[in-house]
Amino acid sequence: MIRTPLLLALLLGTSATGIALAADTPANPNAPAQRHAKLDTNGDGVIDRSEAAANPRLAAKFDELDKNKDGKLSRDELPRWKHGRRGGPGAWMAKLDVNKDGRISREEAKADPRLAARFDQMDVNKDGYLDKADRELRMKQHRDAWFAAADTNKDGQLSKAEFDAAKGPMHGGPRHGGPREGNAPKPPRS
Repeated sequence: MIRTPLLLALLLGTSATGIALAADTPANPNAPAQRHAKLDTNGDGVIDRSEAAANPRLAAKFDELDKNKDGKLSRDELPRWKHGRRGGPGAWMAKLDVNKDGRISREEAKADPRLAARFDQMDVNKDGYLDKADRELRMKQHRDAWFAAADTNKDGQLSKAEFDAAKGPMHGGPRHGGPREGNAPKPPRS
């Protein structure tokens, strides 16, 4: 039998590799073009103010995004579509971190209503702030839950069969079966 620490290291390594590969590969490379086409109802290749009205967030930022002030948003005036993601999770956190202390307080979270609504759930260590410690603790909880679900015989170790059944489609395993059925936790995200 493989020792638990060695197997856990292997498990974490393969999860991180799969997630890194998934992060480098867009889920749908045509998604930005599809969004643009969906809003561009007249098919002229740009989004005018009336077309932007279909997307409240875009309409609210229309004047700010319209750099050349021609009343139209071209593809290169749409940051999300031009560059893919806008900086990832660190970017929104830095934007909300008004006092630049590296963490988001409940008061700072109020600037983003969706974040404010989930604040208590995201504040895993219940210290009143969202920060790196919360992300790390949440990842550890996901890994521990995944391991517990994968360890079907509850011996504190994963056999090759348990591991193969648990790794799922992301790592070439079976699509269904093992601990991913029903309400069991999904593999951890890094």
